[in-house]
Parts: sequence; C-alpha cells; structure tokens
Amino acid sequence: MDRPLLDEAHVHPSIRDRLGRGKVDTVGEVQRAIREHDVVVVGMAQNPHPKRAREALKKKGVAFHYIGYGSYLAEWRPRLLLKMWSGWPTFPMVFVKGTFVGGADEVVALIDSGELDRLLAAPRT
Repeated sequence: MDRPLLDEAHVHPSIRDRLGRGKVDTVGEVQRAIREHDVVVVGMAQNPHPKRAREALKKKGVAFHYIGYGSYLAEWRPRLLLKMWSGWPTFPMVFVKGTFVGGADEVVALIDSGELDRLLAAPRT
C-alpha cells in the first residue's frame, strides 16, 4: 500500500518546516514503543474510544503501554502525523507484537474471538 506525499520540490521552502515532515520524533516515539512492548495503545484525552480499548485490555489482563497525544484542543499535529503514517483515521491505534490491529472495536473483536491470545502467543513480526 502506497500513500503518496506531495513532493518537496513542489512545496515552497518557506513553509516546508510547517508540513511536519521533519517532526519524526512523534512517529519515532511510537515505533520505539512498538519495538519495546508487546501491546501499545496510542490515544488522546477526552476521546472515549482509547479508554474503551485500554479497559478491554485491562479486563482481559493484558499488559500494554499507553501513549497519549493531547486532547481535542491540543497536540493535533502529532496526531495528524500518526494518522498519515499509519493510514488509520481515528484513535486509538493499537499495535500487537509489532502489527497494527486497528482501534477499540477491532481490539474488542480480537479479544472476543480469541485471536488476541493467538497474536500474543505468536512470535513478533
């Protein structure tokens, strides 16, 4: 799957830094967490869906690492970068053993079907 980006040659130099391409620290932070933890939940404050995913994982007894990026009123740029990076339009973003599995609905479905147990037992991809 390829998501095209506007070529830098077609962006005026005076605004390139505002596009966020240089702000790889946000994506890097998530990538490091994915490497270091079996389950990572990326979310934001005030959004009930990241909370629902975390609660489902807690109820199941699955340890996870949570990274929150602001609220509806703050830190929208890091969230936008993560959406562009992953291709997923909403939060949370949940990763299991290095694989992106979706959001809260998908995590609940994985738990209910037993697939989460299989993913956690499998070797890291």
